[in-house]
Amino acid sequence: MGSNTWIVAGLGNPGPGYAHNRHNVGQMVLDELAGRMGGSFKSHKSNAQVLEGRLGIGGPRLVLAKPMTYMNVSGGPVAGLARFFDADPSHIVAIHDEIDIPFNTIKLKIGGGEGGHNGLRDISKALSTKDYYRVRVGVGRPPGRMDTADFVLRDFGTVERKELPFLIDDAADAAELLIREGLQVAQQKFHGA
Repeated sequence: MGSNTWIVAGLGNPGPGYAHNRHNVGQMVLDELAGRMGGSFKSHKSNAQVLEGRLGIGGPRLVLAKPMTYMNVSGGPVAGLARFFDADPSHIVAIHDEIDIPFNTIKLKIGGGEGGHNGLRDISKALSTKDYYRVRVGVGRPPGRMDTADFVLRDFGTVERKELPFLIDDAADAAELLIREGLQVAQQKFHGA
């Protein structure tokens, strides 16, 4: 059994050109968590920006991680961090955009399919398991016949941007609750009735 360290990976693409895209909502959530921890990200040899700290006073050790690779190759940095910090896949949380649930919705799960999400597919391959946690941040489906890739690589719309801070805050709360109280408690709170 590995350490009691949790790795929380916010998925996205590197660089300022992608920073506000729907695809980068996982990294936006990590910025919120970093603000709550009162720290800043530093480069790590695993090709990620990391922030180490604790979830509250005396809480579990957290490593917030933003892979500095493109989304489709997120697995290398996540697996590298898991090895470096001796973290079991059951202590890994991937926070990512999800087109299969409506905007402003949070869903949590462990394992299962990747739903066409190449970042998750690469993490599953690199870890040799699908049994890690996911905080799925709903960004909605593309309108009309818009290509999915084009949709997720666009910034949030004007109306969405007004709600986005609340969505990011909820996703950060969901990740913290998942780690502190477990999946079932977090699902009961965020999946609604």
